[in-house]
Amino acid sequence: MYESFFGFDEKPFSLLPDPGFLFMSKKHRQALAMLEYGLMNQAGFTVITGEIGAGKTTLVRQLLGQIAKNLEVTVGLVSNTHRSFGELMQWVLYAFKLEYRGKEKVELYQTFAEFLTREYESGKRTVLIIDEAQNLSLEALEELRMLANINADKDQVLQLVLVGQPGLRDMLRTPELEQFAQRIAIDFHLQTLELQETCEYIRHRISVVGGDHELFEAPACVAVHYYTKGTPRLINVLCDTALVCGFAEQRKAIDADLIHDVVRDKTVGGIVPAWEASDQGDSVVTDIHAAKKKQDQANWSDNK
Repeated sequence: MYESFFGFDEKPFSLLPDPGFLFMSKKHRQALAMLEYGLMNQAGFTVITGEIGAGKTTLVRQLLGQIAKNLEVTVGLVSNTHRSFGELMQWVLYAFKLEYRGKEKVELYQTFAEFLTREYESGKRTVLIIDEAQNLSLEALEELRMLANINADKDQVLQLVLVGQPGLRDMLRTPELEQFAQRIAIDFHLQTLELQETCEYIRHRISVVGGDHELFEAPACVAVHYYTKGTPRLINVLCDTALVCGFAEQRKAIDADLIHDVVRDKTVGGIVPAWEASDQGDSVVTDIHAAKKKQDQANWSDNK
């Protein structure tokens, strides 16, 4: 819709977890490094948690792209973790293209155990990645712990990577899962972006699609951070809507006033995301000017 007007090759703020747009903030670099370290060192369990929309799934996609180049690793991804979607073991077998239909739980387990043994004997490591793992029940997590008991000599036959929201971390701290928690070799909590990182994130995504990285003025970037608290998914929603409005008004730059207008319109519309509707306009403007002054002093704005 607005791509040609702003000179974009494609939409810069899509909600799809596209690794091509991955912004490697310090936090994201650390999270990816922990994932890679866990795989390289055959960690039994690796756990990555983060707030909703923090970019966890995009990191998983990036990791999958890297693993695909390694012929010695067989990887399966489970995203449908809610109990209403059926038995976890059925989804595990489905992730590795194994037959699961019409089998009892014991048969499912035996089928997977035999698969792991075959992979190990052929010199391959097996990695099971479970996204949205906060939806798993205590019983399902215990099933995963039992799967991890399938070892061969000193080698880890199966490596498990759990990715989920903060609720996963809280669940793993419960007394019922003490044995599970003791098996976690690597864990990392992915936090949201800070002010400077939010501005860099916006400019990064604009640059990826061939646009002018200064399209969003510095105060506009600060306003985006204020409303979204640095959550990448909300940044995408707000910036995409701002571009639609900017196109409608034939603007060549996105300023802070437009960001405020977008949030007010969404608030009046009745569907409000996790950003705050500003009834403290003066306070917001003060925050923007203070942050802009700090930004100029740190020299990470327009001259970058």
